[in-house]
Amino acid sequence: MAKPTEKISIEKSESTKINSVDFSKLDFGKVFTDHMFVCDYENGQWQAPKIMPYQAMTFEPSARVFHYGQAVFEGMKAYKDDEGKVFLFRPKQNFERINKSAERLSMPAFPEDYFFTGLENLLKLDNDWIKPGLGNSLYIRPFVIATEPAISASPANTYRFMIICSPAQSYYNSPVRVLVAEHYSRSANGGVGAAKAAGNYAAQFYPTSLAQKEGFQQIIWTDADTHTYLEEAGTMNVFFRVNDTLITAPVSDRILDGITRKSIIQLAEDLGITCEVRPVKVEEIKKAAKDGSLKEVFGAGTAAVISEISAFQHKDELFEISGAEDSYAKLFKQTLLNIQYNVSEDVHGWRHEVK
Repeated sequence: MAKPTEKISIEKSESTKINSVDFSKLDFGKVFTDHMFVCDYENGQWQAPKIMPYQAMTFEPSARVFHYGQAVFEGMKAYKDDEGKVFLFRPKQNFERINKSAERLSMPAFPEDYFFTGLENLLKLDNDWIKPGLGNSLYIRPFVIATEPAISASPANTYRFMIICSPAQSYYNSPVRVLVAEHYSRSANGGVGAAKAAGNYAAQFYPTSLAQKEGFQQIIWTDADTHTYLEEAGTMNVFFRVNDTLITAPVSDRILDGITRKSIIQLAEDLGITCEVRPVKVEEIKKAAKDGSLKEVFGAGTAAVISEISAFQHKDELFEISGAEDSYAKLFKQTLLNIQYNVSEDVHGWRHEVK
């Protein structure tokens, strides 16, 4: 998919930080590789892309991103198998989604050849940072910000597209406890909930911090109008298993079209598991928890892959979820990991080798 390097300039780092990194004790998203990809948008077009040593950047205080929040991003991972081959998982989906997010925030689309040429050359340069073994990966963060120094309330005329990378282990190592939102909302009809806009995540921090003070790690967000329908779990899409049926909310302009989410829906079909994509009422899940038919709840996302939820609280009612011996969460996670790490057959062509 990547094209030759004649369109991209590469400046290699004179030294590497890798020898100072303890890969057995990684703090998610705090250690970065030696290089980064940069491309600027000026005069109505994207300029020549480049890869350079990871470094600080300078922007004017009036850069529009600081004032009007024109910033979108993606989350991807690179995986290495036991033979040293490197793979991406459904990267075209990430490319299409960042441009969809950019369009919603009135930002220019990024060229596909620049995206894949830059990404693959970056991964080749920082190949040693991608460690083999299930659970190890290189988290990839493409993002776009408005850089024009002007504080008039209108879309910027200049932007910067970047890709930085961070070695990662499992995001959540144990089941999480969640609080169902009753007052705060993640997004609203007609808003930017379906985009990976930076402001979406900033708006989550305060209500999440309140939930954490009560002993919960995350929030399951509900619809902004009535707070009666379950939508997303923190930074993840959320699935509910009632008896042997899997249920998840449909995507909308409030809910992110998660790549792990759509992969699980396909895997459920492959495995003969009934999966219903429909609105999910809070009261329906509470009733299932009370009568014992709620077997599992889990979140799904790139960083977490699958994160089991062991308890949820709503209106001062706490529901513990004991889980099922034939756990769908564990089955889906292992099936996904086997595809991502080139352990099993990839019948859907999701795995993309970086050559």
